[in-house]
Amino acid sequence: MTHAKKRTAVLISGRGSNMMSLVTAARTADYPAEIVTVISNRPNAAGIAWAAAQGIATRVIDHKAYPSRDAFEAELENALSQSGAEIVALAGFMRLMTPAFVARWQTRMINIHPSLLPNFKGLHTHEQAIAAGVKIAGCTVHYVRAEMDSGPIIAQAAVPVLSGDTAAELGARVLAAEHVLYPAALRLVALGRTQVKNEKVILSEDVNDSPPLFSPNA
Repeated sequence: MTHAKKRTAVLISGRGSNMMSLVTAARTADYPAEIVTVISNRPNAAGIAWAAAQGIATRVIDHKAYPSRDAFEAELENALSQSGAEIVALAGFMRLMTPAFVARWQTRMINIHPSLLPNFKGLHTHEQAIAAGVKIAGCTVHYVRAEMDSGPIIAQAAVPVLSGDTAAELGARVLAAEHVLYPAALRLVALGRTQVKNEKVILSEDVNDSPPLFSPNA
């Protein structure tokens, strides 16, 4: 039995590399989500041109053109409604949402963050990881809540932090993991395999045969 693919909107502010990974995954016949629109709050976002070239509906809603955050979000909500989006995926979208907007998309809006949350929220995550001296870093996909970089965790991926790493080197390693993790997490959400209980995600099937990551190698 086949099910309709979940209509997914992707919000970006820049190059949109994670958006590209979602679009690529969604081209697979058995992937349970389709990317119906890509929206940017920045007119010069490189990802908008890429998405348009792929034949995806795109929209620029410049937050600077609106007198208030509420006015900007009203236009964003209108664009999402017109697209028929059922899921919203934030992919480098550099705007904090109001609690009211987040509440309207409760458990239907996800985000990817370049750290193993709840560690290293906010910006400059790789600098934070290196400064803290951690040996393992990574990325997290989570449901969006009003507080920045918070919300029930759907999936995580870990990478080693190597001696002498620069933030750019660690960032490249984390970004490669993000491009695998985000499509996998959206798949879980689109299939309805994630249920939030007491602000924790419970998977309907929790199977993990991945080997442990040691840093340095054990």
